[in-house]
Amino acid sequence: MHALEALDHVRLNFSPASLHILNLTLAFVMFGVALDIKIQHFKDIFFKPKSAIVGVFSQFIALPFFTFLLVVLLKDYITPTIALGMILVAACPGGNISNFISALAKGNAALSVSLTAFATISAVFMTPLNFAFWGKLYTGIIERSNADQLVRPLDIDFSQMFQTVFLILGIPLILGLFINHKWPNLAKKIIGPLKKLSILAFVAIVIFAFAKNFHHFMLYVKYVFFIVLAHNALALGTGYTLGRIFKLPKKDKKTISIETGIQNSGLALVLIFNPKIFPPDMELGGMAIIAAWWGIWHMVSGLTMAYFWSGTYKKINFSYLTNIIRNGD
Repeated sequence: MHALEALDHVRLNFSPASLHILNLTLAFVMFGVALDIKIQHFKDIFFKPKSAIVGVFSQFIALPFFTFLLVVLLKDYITPTIALGMILVAACPGGNISNFISALAKGNAALSVSLTAFATISAVFMTPLNFAFWGKLYTGIIERSNADQLVRPLDIDFSQMFQTVFLILGIPLILGLFINHKWPNLAKKIIGPLKKLSILAFVAIVIFAFAKNFHHFMLYVKYVFFIVLAHNALALGTGYTLGRIFKLPKKDKKTISIETGIQNSGLALVLIFNPKIFPPDMELGGMAIIAAWWGIWHMVSGLTMAYFWSGTYKKINFSYLTNIIRNGD
């Protein structure tokens, strides 16, 4: 607990210029996502609603709720900013690599893209709403039970967060949807290179941010490693369990699990470093480390799940046994 409290006092090296670059990069990534969204994806949700409704419920209702329960249970073992970082990540929409991981896992590709499209658009409203609601509920509990844990009272501004999310997600989405509708052939030509370029650009800025804070990251990641692992496992498990409860096909269960467990932690970082949402004098090192490590860990866990769900390990084991028999070893 003392180590986590020390983490809150860490001042990360992230300048306003770096924040502007991260904002632009994330907006560019979302523009690439929007170019791949078609009206058909929303029709799929309308005509085959069961899996889509379960997926949306899992992402925007179940995960934030279970995250809230988790941080309340852990309130004597984690700091308030660690808890708020977990709530913020849970409030974000699915990450832009969820479609790729779902395809690797042999999930329902159409459902994955449809959920990403709907969740990304819904996040303009749902992300600020979820964080404001669950965040205020949590800080209220902490203030009543142990007020001196908070560095200062946190006033979560829904309107300011909405403005930020709209600028980063909403405007690029509207522009991408407009181009896709107005000039579909152009969108088709540029979507492939643009998505690759946007992902590379985002990875580059994340690496840049890590490089400037590598010492802090290496010093404190061991304290949040298992927290993020447990939280991410909760997210993946929530999606898959809901799929089982509602008796969805296996492909849909895998897809909903991935869509719930792969979160847009880049958006969380942008919000954390926005001085209009979280004042610069607030000590939010815990929130930033949680969001940053989640961004790395969810790729590891997602690819691992895809490896097993795709049955790749069975092929590798079979090939290995075949070689042993042939060589007589």
